[in-house]
Amino acid sequence: MKNLKLAGIILAVLLTKLNVMAQSTPATHPTTSSTNVHYRHISVNGLSIFYREAGPVNAPTILLLHGYPTSSHMFRNLIPMLSEKHHVIAPDLPGFGYTELPERSKFDYTFDNLAKTMQGFIEGLKLNRFAVYVFDYGAPTGYRLALANPEKITGIISQNGNAYEEGLSEGWNPIQRYWKNDTPANRAALKEFLTHDATKFQYLTGVTDPSVIAPESYTLDQYFLDRPGVAEIQLDFLKDYKSNVALYPKFQEYFRTYKPKILAVWGNKDPFFLPAGAEAYKKDVPDAIVKFYNTGHFALESHGYEIGNEILKFLATLPK
Repeated sequence: MKNLKLAGIILAVLLTKLNVMAQSTPATHPTTSSTNVHYRHISVNGLSIFYREAGPVNAPTILLLHGYPTSSHMFRNLIPMLSEKHHVIAPDLPGFGYTELPERSKFDYTFDNLAKTMQGFIEGLKLNRFAVYVFDYGAPTGYRLALANPEKITGIISQNGNAYEEGLSEGWNPIQRYWKNDTPANRAALKEFLTHDATKFQYLTGVTDPSVIAPESYTLDQYFLDRPGVAEIQLDFLKDYKSNVALYPKFQEYFRTYKPKILAVWGNKDPFFLPAGAEAYKKDVPDAIVKFYNTGHFALESHGYEIGNEILKFLATLPK
């Protein structure tokens, strides 16, 4: 009897402690843990969009938009840094990564349609105010979003995300040749951009110490590029990139009109987007912050810690 009585007392104490803990610990959403990255899907216009999410849902949001030839995987090291104090969302654009890959006959692989899909994405997730990080293809996609939703944008981080013609290097010459003369031969010539060597070139060119570049980065990108049908999809994007250059004046007008806070963090050895493209932001937003890093196109791969800290300082200055 004494043992049963003692066991009852111990049980009562434990239940009391658990009740106190439940009352003192606030209810949390699965994404409130800064130590966890969640891998999710959302349907947008019937298309399954994959995205990464981390950080407190009630914290300021930052939308990370990747470029070619990668996916949200490029942010794998940055997300934990930002998610301590920010709600981080990083989707895979259609045609890339783990997002559903419809056939070209069922989905128009243009930058206008990328932006339309991302518009549905931010509406589906109810992202009403957010900073946006744009890289490579993410820039013309994100800037279209900004044109359509200026009231939603709290600030812009451009990492080798171009919006000025002076930022285009001679590496674009074969692509521009295709824009001017849409022949099967000029299109076929661009398939060189889709090879393993070309993908690895984008990661290693301009990097002082190639041993810091994780091989799974370009290996995963190439895996996705080598899927059936993806080559033609990527050639469609290269063809349509001229629409982005045509919109540069509109993007620049947006910068001048709304004067968003801008941080440009740029690999200064990028073989495709020159440092002049970063400096050009100051023409339209004189207070834009421009930081150069001695590296190439995928600056996060070699300078992720430095860039992450610069972004955190910048985010702390943005309106809520």
